[in-house]
Amino acid sequence: MKINGAVISAIFLNLSTVFNKTLADTPVQWNLIASEVPSNGKYNDYQWLADFPGMKEWVGKKQVKKLAGYEYVIVNKSYEATVAVKRDDIEDDQLGIYSTQAQSAGFSAKKWPDSLVFNAVNNGFKSKCYDGKPFFHAGHIVGKNTVSNLGTKKLSIESQAAAMASYGVARTSMMSIKDEEGNPLNVNPDVLLVPPAQADIANALMTTERLKDGEVNIYKGTAKVVVAAWLTDPDAWFLLDTSKPLKPFIYQPRKKPVFVSQTKMDSESVFMEGELRFGAEARGNAGYGHWQLVYASTGKDA
Repeated sequence: MKINGAVISAIFLNLSTVFNKTLADTPVQWNLIASEVPSNGKYNDYQWLADFPGMKEWVGKKQVKKLAGYEYVIVNKSYEATVAVKRDDIEDDQLGIYSTQAQSAGFSAKKWPDSLVFNAVNNGFKSKCYDGKPFFHAGHIVGKNTVSNLGTKKLSIESQAAAMASYGVARTSMMSIKDEEGNPLNVNPDVLLVPPAQADIANALMTTERLKDGEVNIYKGTAKVVVAAWLTDPDAWFLLDTSKPLKPFIYQPRKKPVFVSQTKMDSESVFMEGELRFGAEARGNAGYGHWQLVYASTGKDA
């Protein structure tokens, strides 16, 4: 095949089409547990997460809540996936493999937000949120009270007592959380997030009429099960309220994944290495919303 500008443009247009179709067709999970908060700069400042203003009777001046010196920013990072197209393959009309590579790049690009968000979940036992404490922690401060969104019990269907001590404690704890004035936050856990190792237990807890001890399953249908292979700890499990305007986790795109290509035959990469290049670029990050909307258990203490 004789290489010229028209041929190169046609090749990369085809690769771009394949990439974008895969990008559109690939399913994701991040949106089940995270909210998208776009970014227009190097970072977003989430100091406002510390504020839980509630409606009060308006007598005299309005009561303005101050943000008590909290500081929490999510800094954007750059990501890429690049494929080299050999000039010899173009000349020899051997381009079939690059269509598959374009599909792979599109798949990887679509899964990029998943990797960001679930990495935040995995790191939530040590990474800090807006109050300066790890997102999952036993010592969050609300007013004069200490509140925990961290447990250790193994998710269980062995008995009603075991289910109550694990899932039940998490659910009750979340639903009981109040704001600094003592008013309920109306947290309503609706997603049970588990790794594949706990899929069967979680699904049984949400669907069976009776538990292994024969007692009634009082938790049937109380949450949707989400099984995520991104979760790295086979014992940990998470209960979330995803019904609020801001979900427990944040996906912060600065530049969503796009197809990019280097197509000039007089470029240095062609002269030195005999390669043209294409791939994906993206910029963004993920982080934490309100810790009150999620409960995590390490699952280490049966």
